[in-house]
Parts: sequence; C-alpha cells; structure tokens
Amino acid sequence: MPETDRFIAETTFYVRYAETDAMGVIHHASYIVYFEEGRSHYARQRGSDYASFERSGYYLIVAEVSARYIKPARYGQQIAIRCWIAELKSRTATFEYEIVDAASRETLVTGFSKHICITHDGRVSTLPQEWRAWEKAL
Repeated sequence: MPETDRFIAETTFYVRYAETDAMGVIHHASYIVYFEEGRSHYARQRGSDYASFERSGYYLIVAEVSARYIKPARYGQQIAIRCWIAELKSRTATFEYEIVDAASRETLVTGFSKHICITHDGRVSTLPQEWRAWEKAL
C-alpha cells in the first residue's frame, strides 16, 4: 500500500474473456499487462503519455518485474489498477501496483516493475526533465 501523500493513478475495467484460462480465472501473465496499463494511465494522468515519451526519443525498458498473487479475479469481474512511483532516480523509475476488486476494494494482486531509460539507439539516458519533476510530487 502506498504512502497516502503519493500521487496514485487508478483505472477500472472489466476482466475480458481472452485474459482468462479454462477455469475463467485471469491468467497470471495478464496481470503484467495490467501493470503496463497502470503505468500508461499514470503517465497520462501526470500529463505525459508514453507515446509522447517514445516520440521524444526514449524508451523505458523493463529491468525487473514482480507480482504477488493474493486472490484470483475472474471473467466479468470489475477490477481497478492502482499505480504509483515508488522510486525515481536520474535513469530509473520503479512503479508499484495494487489490483483490487472495484466493488469491495479487496486486494487481489500487488507488484512492482523497475525501468531503465534508454535512447532509441540503445544508450542508457537520464529521464526527461518532465518525468524527473514527478519526484517532487511523489
């Protein structure tokens, strides 16, 4: 759970059939895709969508990802993805996530991903100033 003074972006949607296994439970790999949507929504909420980030000459590569599965979600269930920045350094950003049942707010999955900023030619780079400024408002 994040500190209460951090900026947290939240987006809600229904679990789609294609994201589930034969039992109607979300496949474990789908949560990593949900993390990505959480990051994208976070950036949009902060005023800098990831598509613009890429157009400006950068990528954020995944250096590490982790998920802790607490309770399964199922097809048709409405879930919310909460995302925030846990750590921001000159060249890296670590996002944390909490996926909850949208109605009960029961935690289903928690996790994090660590990213390194690179240029389009593959060189490690500092994050753009616009993104580094988020550190002041974590």
